Formats: sequence, structure tokens, C-alpha cells
Amino acid sequence: MANYTELNIDTRESLGRAASKSLRSEGKIPAVFYFHGEENKNLVLDKGVFHKAVHSGSHIFEVELGGRKRFVMVKSVQYHPVTEEIIHVDLQGVRMSEKIGISIPIVLEGEAEGVKEGGVLMQNLTTLDIQCLPTDVPENVIINITALDINQNLTVHDISLGDEVEVITAEDTTVVSIQPPITEVEPELPEEELEEGEEGEEGEEGEEGEEAGEGDSKEEKSDDSKQANKES
Repeated sequence: MANYTELNIDTRESLGRAASKSLRSEGKIPAVFYFHGEENKNLVLDKGVFHKAVHSGSHIFEVELGGRKRFVMVKSVQYHPVTEEIIHVDLQGVRMSEKIGISIPIVLEGEAEGVKEGGVLMQNLTTLDIQCLPTDVPENVIINITALDINQNLTVHDISLGDEVEVITAEDTTVVSIQPPITEVEPELPEEELEEGEEGEEGEEGEEGEEAGEGDSKEEKSDDSKQANKES
């Protein structure tokens, strides 16, 4: 059963880039509320209050809008590309009697046997898409991975949330797996390439030696000729 955290909001009168920048400098977040069949409403959220609300574990929030209580969910959050500060929030109104589509976090519990043996844990999915009534939204999905061994995995098919919650994410999607340990192997040169390189060096040395020998014999012949001329 979901807990409904109260979220304080104010109506936003000034619109535009300059007005939004001014609000952010005051620790406020520009926001918009929308619901099918109603006009969008421009709102202001306090940054501290919003952070506290979204970290409370709730997915449905209670607000006072137009003099009456409404229930909303955070549909999307925009972040600054550099500072990663929240710069805008979209709130979608919900009816308690109508099913909604929402994403809930996946939490891994326990230490896998495969990790103890040196395997590497890979979490491929961090959130699960579901559809249910606002009153049935679970805070998260807890998956126990204690028995998971190397080369084993768990898929969405292995998750059970009860009859009240319909899982939208494809059943064959891998949630978590244990991969074999990674070993680094230094590359070795093939023996054929090594032998060819050594033979080439020896061949070059042999040729140099021959050239040097030829040079020496020419000098010896020249010296012998000079000695013969002197004697004659």
C-alpha cells in the first residue's frame, strides 16, 4: 500500500526564462500540473521540500490545488546538463479509482554465491515498469540474489508482485546476472613471426660480414701489388 506524502505547492504567476531563473536562485523549482480534461497549471515547488518528498519512498503525493486535495505523481524531472540541478518538474494528476503506469526501483538483496567465487555481478535493469491502482503502487521491487551462481541470471519473468500489479516490462528482460571473472592475458608473438625476425637479422649481419670481407681482400691485393712493383 502506498504512503501519500504531502507536497506543498504554490501557484506560479510569472512565466518565461528570466522568471524561472529567478525562482531557481531562490531555491525554488518551476513545475506544471496536468490532468486529462483540465487546463495545465503552472506551479512552484520548494527545492528542499521536493527532495525530501521524492526520497521518502512514496510515488503518489498529496497536494492542495484549487482549494481541494489532489493526488499526483512525478511524471518527469528535467536536470541541468552541467550542474545536474533540477530545473523543472512535471506533475500528473491521478484518480484513485484509475490504474496508472509508473516505474518503480529494483533493489538487490543479499550476496550472490557467484560473487563469492569471484564472479562479476551485472545489474542490467534498475527500474520496473508496472500498471496498477495508485493505492497498490509498491515502494520498490526487492530481489534476493543469494542463490545466484556464475553464468546464472534472473529475468523479469522471475518477479512476482501479486495480482493487483501488472508488469509492463518484457518478461525476457534480464534483471541481473553473474558473469565469470575477467582474466587478463598478455599477448604473445607467434613463433613463426619470431623465427622470421631472427633469421632476417642474422642474414643482414651475414651480408655485412661478407661485404667487409670483400673489402679486406681488395686492400690485401692492392698492398701485394705495391710490394711487387718495389721489388722489380
